[in-house]
Amino acid sequence: MTANAVAIASPTVIEAIPDKRNTLDLLIYWRSIAKRKWAILALGAAFALVAAGLAQLMTPVYRSTATLLIEQNKAKVAPTEEVYANIGDTREHFQTQAEILKARALAVKLVDKLDLTRHPDFDPRQHRLSLVHRIRQQIGWPAEQKPWTEEALRKAVVDSLMRRLTIEPVRLSQLIRVSFESADPYVAADIANALARMYIENDNQARFDMNARAGDWLGSRLAGLRKNLEDAERALQEYRDRQRIVETKGLAQSGATRQIEDLTTRLVAARQRRYVAEHAYQQVNSSKGQADTLPIVVRNPLVVRLKELEHEAERRVTELSNRYGPEHPRMEQAEAELQQAKLNTRRQVEVVVSSLVNDYELARANEQALERSLAEAKGDVQIINRKEFQLASLERAVATNRQIYELFLNRFRETSAARDLQPNAVARLTDEARPSQVPIKPKREQIVSIAFMLGIVFGALLALLLERLNNTLNSTEEVEEKLGEPLLTALPLLRGREAKDVGRHYLQDPGSIFSEAIRTARTGVLLSSTGTPNVSVLVTSSIPDEGKTAVAINLAFAQAQTKRVLLVDADLRQPALGQQLGLDPGKPGLTNLLSGAATFAECLQRIEGTSLYVITTGQVPLNPLELLMSQRFKQLVKALASTCDVLILDSPPVHLVSDAVVLSKLVSGVVFVVKADSTPYPLARRSIEALRDVDANIFGVTLNQLDFKKADRYYGAYTGAYYKYDGYYTRAGKSLGAPKPATAARS
Repeated sequence: MTANAVAIASPTVIEAIPDKRNTLDLLIYWRSIAKRKWAILALGAAFALVAAGLAQLMTPVYRSTATLLIEQNKAKVAPTEEVYANIGDTREHFQTQAEILKARALAVKLVDKLDLTRHPDFDPRQHRLSLVHRIRQQIGWPAEQKPWTEEALRKAVVDSLMRRLTIEPVRLSQLIRVSFESADPYVAADIANALARMYIENDNQARFDMNARAGDWLGSRLAGLRKNLEDAERALQEYRDRQRIVETKGLAQSGATRQIEDLTTRLVAARQRRYVAEHAYQQVNSSKGQADTLPIVVRNPLVVRLKELEHEAERRVTELSNRYGPEHPRMEQAEAELQQAKLNTRRQVEVVVSSLVNDYELARANEQALERSLAEAKGDVQIINRKEFQLASLERAVATNRQIYELFLNRFRETSAARDLQPNAVARLTDEARPSQVPIKPKREQIVSIAFMLGIVFGALLALLLERLNNTLNSTEEVEEKLGEPLLTALPLLRGREAKDVGRHYLQDPGSIFSEAIRTARTGVLLSSTGTPNVSVLVTSSIPDEGKTAVAINLAFAQAQTKRVLLVDADLRQPALGQQLGLDPGKPGLTNLLSGAATFAECLQRIEGTSLYVITTGQVPLNPLELLMSQRFKQLVKALASTCDVLILDSPPVHLVSDAVVLSKLVSGVVFVVKADSTPYPLARRSIEALRDVDANIFGVTLNQLDFKKADRYYGAYTGAYYKYDGYYTRAGKSLGAPKPATAARS
């Protein structure tokens, strides 16, 4: 090999991709559960077994049910039931009866009737000790002695009875199911039937007692009502006697009414006459002595006749005056007759005027008399009205007392008659409870199923928790997400003999998935160092046992197929390259070459059957970091790189010592190895950050020992597709099968 200078490519820094671990991804959750499905199923089965054991220890409980038909629409024995019963509509009545069946008072009566406080199934003093009490007795703890008073015992029994009692109305019917649960099926049936009968008997007794109380109350009220009626009748009769009222049924009122009507009519007529007379009177007063000119006077028949006589006398005087002289006897007689006629007319006018005045005075007096008579008649009617009002009030009091008395008397008679009759039952027992042959609980199948499901759920939650706590890299996608570096390749997990000979796996099986993945890494390194004539590659990891040495060896084998490659073991602390390749451990190596104790040719070792040259560590130094940081070592690396196309250095882990950080500044780039499902990604990320701090050029990350089948099944990694196309990787027509299961390989 010739020594040539190497141009070191400028490092490329890839920004870290933010951690998306907290992103909600249902698919990731599902894969986390599927990853541990057998453990989850085993946990569910364990829960189911424990539940089955506990269910076997539980005491079986039986349920018996009696069916009641609520009788609402039956005819009533007597109308007196209306006194105390107001059933309402069907739904309210039905719900009311169901609540009565649930009432504590009914349970108390049943406990007292059946003497359940001494029944072994109800008496808490006779119950078997619970598991906790038995354990307390076994370890010697003092037992808690609860004093049982009669009231406390009764309350405990009633509470126990009501807890095990179920009242269930049947929809769209008038049926109610009365169910009771007990460890003894016969006790369950007896209690259910006894409660149903107790409910019917209790209702009948309540009706009878209420009917009796109503009768007693009505009887006590009758005496008072009879006395009230007698007092009212006596007061009415006394009032009649005192006011001398004869029972005429309104005759007095009707006569007084007719009298008022007659007086009113006459008063109207009198007022009209008075108006006419007053008008004439006013004309006379306003005539001022000329009453004979008034129309009312002139139209008087007698005045008219006298006026005619007066005119006749004047005519005769006129005729005689033309014939005789004034002293003629006939003339004197005619004038005397004329004077007498005028005198008569004047006297008659005075009489007419006097009659008009008299008529006015008479009309006014008549009107006033009628007004007084009408006022007296109205006063008499008002007196009659007051008497009749008082009379009517007394009569109404008598009628009311008589009606109330007769009503109570009829109710009392009906109630007395109903005491001797059997009242209609509120319900009837249509189906008696019978002892059950099958317990309703514990429902062992249901308990086991629920326990199994709880175990599954608990296991799934535990799996999610473990997945949440898992900080390792389990798929190819997680490499770029969590480390922020590109993925060069993912190497499959080898098992059995393949794991033992992992260092030579590329040579032994070049057509395998592992070898193809190594070639992918080779291509990535070459593409990352395009334009660099002499490429130097550092292979490192975070911690030991991640397979970096095996990766370095197989990458060197892959590069040696097309290029001149030199593989150097730069791990001066725990060298493993020579051991994996089976090289001579006594052969001089890197430290000998660096100290000048051996030549380059003496340190070179060629792998048989390949063009790969290897330089092992040689003698392990006491101060490896000082040796690596020396100027001589830097010159040596440059010289070694110039002798080949590709120089590959196997270095110590980054997290433990600083050797790899120092070496990363001397090479073209770094291949960082991470062991799948083992190395915590925060640790690997810190190691990569340490390399970035010195501006190391990281070609990419190699995910080593990845179980492709598991990754594809649980994480959906695309690397699982390698197994799907396993037959594609063939060599010389040989079909390549899947590797056999065994332990994972370690560097």
